[in-house]
Amino acid sequence: MEKELQNFKIARFALSAKFEDIGAQNISQLKRHLLDALGSLIHASTKPAIQKLLRQLQVMGEGGKCKVPLIGNLPFDRAAQLYTALIRYPDFMDNFMGKEATCHPSDNIGPLLAASQYQPTSGADFLVAMAVAYQLECRLVLEIPVMKEGIDHTLLLGYSMTAGLARLLGLTEEQTAHALGITGTSISPMVSSRASYTYEWKGFASSMDALDCMNIALLAKEGMTGPIAVFEGPKGFNEVFGMKLDYDWSKESFELIPKCVLKKYNVEVHSQATLEAIEELRKANVFSATDIESIDLTTFLTAYHIIGSGAYGDRQIVETKEQADHSLFYAAAVLLLDGEVYPEQYEPERIKREDVQELLHKVKVSTGFPLHKPLIVAGALDPYTLAYPDKMKTKVKIELRNGQTLTREQEDYHGFFTRPFSWEDTIKKFRRLSDGVISSETQERLIEVVKELETQPDMSGLITLLAELGKRQYTN
Repeated sequence: MEKELQNFKIARFALSAKFEDIGAQNISQLKRHLLDALGSLIHASTKPAIQKLLRQLQVMGEGGKCKVPLIGNLPFDRAAQLYTALIRYPDFMDNFMGKEATCHPSDNIGPLLAASQYQPTSGADFLVAMAVAYQLECRLVLEIPVMKEGIDHTLLLGYSMTAGLARLLGLTEEQTAHALGITGTSISPMVSSRASYTYEWKGFASSMDALDCMNIALLAKEGMTGPIAVFEGPKGFNEVFGMKLDYDWSKESFELIPKCVLKKYNVEVHSQATLEAIEELRKANVFSATDIESIDLTTFLTAYHIIGSGAYGDRQIVETKEQADHSLFYAAAVLLLDGEVYPEQYEPERIKREDVQELLHKVKVSTGFPLHKPLIVAGALDPYTLAYPDKMKTKVKIELRNGQTLTREQEDYHGFFTRPFSWEDTIKKFRRLSDGVISSETQERLIEVVKELETQPDMSGLITLLAELGKRQYTN
């Protein structure tokens, strides 16, 4: 008997999942991650980079069946794009970390917000689609970590977006399998969008996935066929990437959702434990930036390569938000100076100020083993890398001009799955990001809707609140 194709197995998992399969703890966590994402969405609505997208959407033409923030209504695909861009742009969203790759599961939320307006969608339906997308993307990161081949993890996001959309748009199993095949052969982004010199597109790449996946899913619903053997067939995933996806989806659960983490600091996720160690040293000792002789940060290979001037390029060149939020040098320096790393630390005048530019050049980033290649050997000999991703081992050493040395080691941070955010933590972050953009009354209404989402008969309450965001303020 011929072996069943992976696309059909994934489709069956996506469409057969039930609310009671997810579990109460996972439902609570998904709602916290949703509120966290909405905080970023609201905050981003005021940013100049988002205005560029809004002007482009106006050129393409407004109107459509989807309610969206800022400009009223858009077609389903552009609504998915806008929602995703708003959530993603601040780079303050959630993460899942595998040994060889990472992803941002909340990137899936934008297209689901748009798709929930296609047909009546209850809050419970939305949460199941969100759970499916989260679990699928995280599983693919573990099974086929394409980032090590230079392909961005938004390739895998395409599959999870498509699977989540299939549920809310009412696709059949066969239509979903074809949609997954079209997605897999159409979205192949390069990881260079995250490398130095980093540009605005880093914060918008996933929104293009959302636009494309919405179109693909709706085409598949109309009967469009695609390469269903994208993983196993000739010139398929296995042959091109040398990575075989051979996972038993019939046994899949939602076990990876608890491993998804939230950010305490508005910086790339692999910096979080190091920054918390710096913050604790800052709180426990009295010194100023001018007292600092040097700052030595020891971390694991993934952090070193992405944000520590490793394989992704020089991270001590910091002139824009996109460079700053992927620079461990800048994050360490600005935290020591300001006592926090929030969006305010990415305003152009803050980035360019002499105090932070001078201090970031006193920062040195290294790993626990002096060699970084070959990766398998270096990783096996480095205790910091060996512990990742179950731990985020780090060591901070600050040398002061008076000869005093301040050191701290730790292996997680508040927001990591070992010390996850509570509802109170999540609400505090949501309020901080949305203060000054929406009223406290609207904040309360959004918090309550999200907290009770599984009891909502449809998504209109949440969508209406989001659609009111900035509508009166935005002008072309």
